[in-house]
Amino acid sequence: MALKFVLLALFLCLPASLSSTASKDKEHKLKFNPYRYTFIDKASTFSASSSSSFASTGQDSTYDYIVIGGGTAGCPLAATLSRNFSVLVLERGGVPFTNANVSFLRNFHIGLADTSASSASQAFVSTDGVYNARARVLGGGSCINAGFYSRADAAFVKRAGWDAKLVNESYPWVEREIVHQPKLTLWQKALRDSLLEVGVRPFNGFTYDHVSGTKVGGTIFDRFGRRHTAAELLAYANPQKLRVLIYATVQKIVFDTSGTRPRVTGVIFKDEKGNQHQALLSNRKGSEVILSSGAIGSPQMLMLSGIGPKRELERLKIPLVLENEHVGKGMADNPMNTILVPSKQPIEQSLIQTVGITKMGVYVEASTGFGQSPESIHTHYGVMSDKNELFSTIPAKQRRPEATQAYTTRNKYQLQEAFNGSFILEKLAYPISRGHLSLLNTNVDDNPSVTFNYFKHPVDLQRCVEAIRLVSKVVTSKRFLNYTQCDKQNVHKMLSLSVKANINLRPKQVNDTKSMAQFCKDTVVTIWHYHGGCLVGKVVSPDRKVLGVNRLRVIDGSTFDESPGTNPQATVMMMGRYMGVKILRERLGNKAGV
Repeated sequence: MALKFVLLALFLCLPASLSSTASKDKEHKLKFNPYRYTFIDKASTFSASSSSSFASTGQDSTYDYIVIGGGTAGCPLAATLSRNFSVLVLERGGVPFTNANVSFLRNFHIGLADTSASSASQAFVSTDGVYNARARVLGGGSCINAGFYSRADAAFVKRAGWDAKLVNESYPWVEREIVHQPKLTLWQKALRDSLLEVGVRPFNGFTYDHVSGTKVGGTIFDRFGRRHTAAELLAYANPQKLRVLIYATVQKIVFDTSGTRPRVTGVIFKDEKGNQHQALLSNRKGSEVILSSGAIGSPQMLMLSGIGPKRELERLKIPLVLENEHVGKGMADNPMNTILVPSKQPIEQSLIQTVGITKMGVYVEASTGFGQSPESIHTHYGVMSDKNELFSTIPAKQRRPEATQAYTTRNKYQLQEAFNGSFILEKLAYPISRGHLSLLNTNVDDNPSVTFNYFKHPVDLQRCVEAIRLVSKVVTSKRFLNYTQCDKQNVHKMLSLSVKANINLRPKQVNDTKSMAQFCKDTVVTIWHYHGGCLVGKVVSPDRKVLGVNRLRVIDGSTFDESPGTNPQATVMMMGRYMGVKILRERLGNKAGV
């Protein structure tokens, strides 16, 4: 996942025309097979009559489960629940199957840089001045990430209080459908050998398991470079009991507040034409709305629906359903820093394949070969805020369009130079620093304000310094230099290349390359492993039921207080399957059949 955020930072607003041009390529003429996913339709098809037609298949006009968000957790969850109950999935984005920018590894950077309204990736900038993205497509983050697949370690499963046996049954359920063993590129082999040379041992070979040392993990890209996403886990579903609506943007969750506890009755959503609809829950015991909108979307939706800090809801005139000061709190992101490694010639494209899992709680990975075509490199700094001077080195009064364009032009060649090579990166596994999320307005289409407080805790900063020292050893190791065929370079010179790349909107200091601590703070980027906002024990119970209300759960990464393993997607997909099975067994016992 790592490179995508550096790419997003450098090429944030690639014109939509580039995406459409790529889709005209003969290779990119993708077709969506409607016969495999007969239950997927546009949101505008939802009406009383369509509900009645759904009822003709054996259901009534209400649903046993309404899943808000057809993402990394939502798809496996819905597929599992549909084995026994009627399920409605409401996904605000489109399908990934016909999107060339999603489906092909070679277009990875284009998919992230395209920030048009129809893009699978919705960009946002945290108040820390770091570029970020959230998914807007069926399949969620698995459609826009770097594809690396690795399970959580046993200690994470134990801390989560999960049934280890069911966890170990749920991972293979995901892997059988969409996960592959990568064909290691020469660059990834060089990283593997260099990690071993500098002491990140032992070599554990190819494995999905999280084990200390150096290993090769799984990937959701097949040998042809075609991406397989969480959306394909819907192939496990019972098509007679599942309905998936795309371009369905949920506005709020609806509650009956006449009793002693608020009780969910359904949701209100908007279709692609702007029309509103209400989907209702069945009155049967056990029926629930399940939020699976991710660490940004789930706390945002709770607050828009009236659950959250009282003062914040009152400020935006949102009717209070339940006061909970913890909604949106405990946000965290795994900070990442990169060293740009120059090369005398273009390098084969590769996303994350090899990883060094160190005992200091740091992971070392690499990505290569993206964005090297001058025709595909576009930069845009329109996101520079006129509200917060932290977001730019240009003084606020000078942030006119012509000044922004001049800034872009000045940095054009530095940005291209940065991509005539590759990235070695380090990311902190368990950051202590915590932030928060708050609403800016009541429009669900707009991003909320998110703060991660990168390196606020001194322990995080010290670990980053140690990690940069380790990466510096890797890029100057004998094995690595044998591959790059470059002279051994001064580490400060390589750090300087990274600083000049302008990979975030944080102000740069004169001592960035002399102080590794300053380098960490000023060149931090995201690895898109943010989590929190609906933490267990504060917003939800261990079984993910929202505290204080009835018939509402949250099942996604917003409930995590740490990111599992080197990449969370494996565990989030597993979690969807795991919780689906748990719910079925609790409701049906042995009759669940799972």
